Amino acid sequence: MRVDVVTIFPEYLSPLDLSLVGKARAAGLLDLRVHDLRSWTTDRHRTVDDSPLGGGAGMVMRPDVWGLAVDDVLGLDAGADHAAGPGAGSGGVELVVPTPSGEVFTQRTAERLAGANHLVVACGRYEGIDARVAEHYRSRGVRVTELSIGDYVLNGGEVAALVVVEAVARLLPGVVGNPHSLVEESHGATGLLEYPVYTRPPQWRGHEVPEVLLSGHHARIERWRRDQALERTARRRPDLVRRLRPEELDRADRAVLGRLGWDVGPDGPEPAAPGADDTGS
Repeated sequence: MRVDVVTIFPEYLSPLDLSLVGKARAAGLLDLRVHDLRSWTTDRHRTVDDSPLGGGAGMVMRPDVWGLAVDDVLGLDAGADHAAGPGAGSGGVELVVPTPSGEVFTQRTAERLAGANHLVVACGRYEGIDARVAEHYRSRGVRVTELSIGDYVLNGGEVAALVVVEAVARLLPGVVGNPHSLVEESHGATGLLEYPVYTRPPQWRGHEVPEVLLSGHHARIERWRRDQALERTARRRPDLVRRLRPEELDRADRAVLGRLGWDVGPDGPEPAAPGADDTGS
């Protein structure tokens, strides 16, 4: 996969040289390039922003500068249809614009982006990038996704770019040493939060590791971990419990959810009605 990140602060992306993403770059599993947006300015002040039309606070990033940058990174002639360009179609190019007004970035989004051949991440600053940039590339056949990493506002898109690149890169073949770890982790294929994890020493400051983890009984350990994942998810993220598919819940799963106050019907788990178990008189 090739990933291009365009920003006015290239140094902000230096953490991508570290850890698994850095190793993936060194090994050639990920072609990651960081660009300075000011390289595409045409005035001596290297201006990338201007005041908002219609008035208002702050500054807006100019579409003419961003257009030159994105065209160049995508290898497009100005105004050309991307549908005729390299990498078009399924598994092709996607322009990602981090913004607080975008759709929420999730693990499912990361999985979809990991299927692309080429990602371009446009890091806005100030009040954001002129809206015509996204409109233009959509009209030219480029898939444009505006993403938010949470319900809060940052000074720019660089932090979000770090999040998106790391979340996507770790899903690429060969980046994570043990691919099975991608299955068991939070927000993975099970739809549950990950169970609590422990290591040596088995006793620490009066706290002991659950005995089942020391038993060597793999079936019991697997069941304990599943129960813990269900309980943790029910307590912390009930919205995820609602999304569980009933056909993927066995009898033990249903018993755990029932103990936690959830009924599993044909459409999935729902909180049990208050007093539903009362027989009354």
